Amino acid sequence: MKLILSRKGFDSAAGGVPSPILPDGRLVVLPIPDARSTISYAAISHAGEPLGSLVSDLTRGRIAADTRAHLDPDLTRESLPRQPGWRPVFGQMGQALGHLRNQGVGPGDLFLFFGLFRRVERVAQRWRWVSDAAPCHVLWGWMQVSDVLSLGEGLPSAYSWAGYHPHCQRLGEAGNALYIARRRLQLTEGEGNLPGAGIFSHYAVERRLTAENAARVSDWELPGWWYPDDGRSPLSYHGDPKRWRRSGGKTALRAVARGQEFVLDTGQYPEALPWVRELVQN
Repeated sequence: MKLILSRKGFDSAAGGVPSPILPDGRLVVLPIPDARSTISYAAISHAGEPLGSLVSDLTRGRIAADTRAHLDPDLTRESLPRQPGWRPVFGQMGQALGHLRNQGVGPGDLFLFFGLFRRVERVAQRWRWVSDAAPCHVLWGWMQVSDVLSLGEGLPSAYSWAGYHPHCQRLGEAGNALYIARRRLQLTEGEGNLPGAGIFSHYAVERRLTAENAARVSDWELPGWWYPDDGRSPLSYHGDPKRWRRSGGKTALRAVARGQEFVLDTGQYPEALPWVRELVQN
């Protein structure tokens, strides 16, 4: 099984600001803008919070509530009205899709989605950033793959419910695919009591990637087993040994500044599977 750390949502380049951590601890992912999408921010909710006023307030009106959004990955039924047969879905294309294909990512493999977040507060009926709160990378969702659909020749009729998806507004383009979620998570033989996709609705320290008091959001602190020793292949795009070091029973990683999909072979890191299970269960 492959484990993919997948960067999604607003950041300093796409959207221009982080996604918010609400005062009650909810993580609210802001999808990047997409003029070809059919979905506006005003139509979307995440973790029970409508996105329209959040995106308008936090970008100071630069991105309005009626701006169209690239809702991808789309992991919870409650985010939008749904057609019968809907399942969580994630799209990828271009160089990032090529990397996933080169790494052999397919059915049974598991995405962990992370993004850039910062705490917010509500003052005078408007959202604003908490002035002394630093941004950080946090895991916010997961999806195990059931099927991979190439969209180069259109959307198969059995998946017509996905026609709203932003990648289905690019039908016929080469190097464009949808990953469809499993109904139930299966990390080992016989499992099946956890959903195949979903969100981590609230901030938690165990799902934070950025090290506490780090100078950069890309300075991560991971469990000790992530360290690529004994000839094990490191997380893709992180082959430079200088990016890795051991630190007090943990693994410190200077993550690459850009890139969307980072792949780990859990056959070489069996500790990854109980780690993922605990994240989802909790």
